[in-house]
Amino acid sequence: MSKSVLITGAARGIGRACARKFAQENWCVTACYAQAQQAARALEQELRELGAPCRLIQADVTDRAAVRRLVSLAQADFGTPDAIVCNAGIAQQKLFSDLTEDDWDRMFDVNVKGMFHVIQTALPALLERQSGSIVTVSSIWGQTGGSCEVHYSAAKAAVIGMTKALAKELGLSGIRVNCVSPGVIDTDMNRMHGAQVLDALAEETPLGRIGTPEEVADAVFWLASEQARFVTGQVLGVNGGYYI
Repeated sequence: MSKSVLITGAARGIGRACARKFAQENWCVTACYAQAQQAARALEQELRELGAPCRLIQADVTDRAAVRRLVSLAQADFGTPDAIVCNAGIAQQKLFSDLTEDDWDRMFDVNVKGMFHVIQTALPALLERQSGSIVTVSSIWGQTGGSCEVHYSAAKAAVIGMTKALAKELGLSGIRVNCVSPGVIDTDMNRMHGAQVLDALAEETPLGRIGTPEEVADAVFWLASEQARFVTGQVLGVNGGYYI
């Protein structure tokens, strides 16, 4: 029987590339999206053209009830997921002095609490089976901090902390937990910086360019796969050497 994966934030960018990668590797894919319905429909068509069993489900990861429904549908379609990719996230550029409490809360609700909801809801089935791989998606700014992105940096640092702690807690249950930490990647989220800033960031990157969503997806898939069966609690930087 084919393996299955549940991916959040799958409609665009890194999540979309992850869905394609798993489908290309003959996994069954449950792809969660929040609002981008048109992009989600296009992804579903693409996955079906690849011949992959798939289902696109709209769910707000900050809503516990919506996450319960998401996990239940994923299990009903393809059984207990062999891998869970927690990719759903938001970003915002703003001076720390201008941040509102709502800005802060929203950033942590999506990027941290959303991950908490998904993992905790799916965990009983993983524990019952005594196996599974969880891959979280942080950011280079969660490792180094980013000016004018203090709340984003703090939330992504929390993702790393949760990953390491869960890896220690769940290891004896046969569940691996790892993190991919992308550098500057060519996504809609990063295009808000503008071409001039992206060019400057590419120049600061030892490999001389920014990365692609597909390069991040390759790392996510490797961590989820049996090839990484003795890897847990790790933060894998996909950043072209920007942070070493």
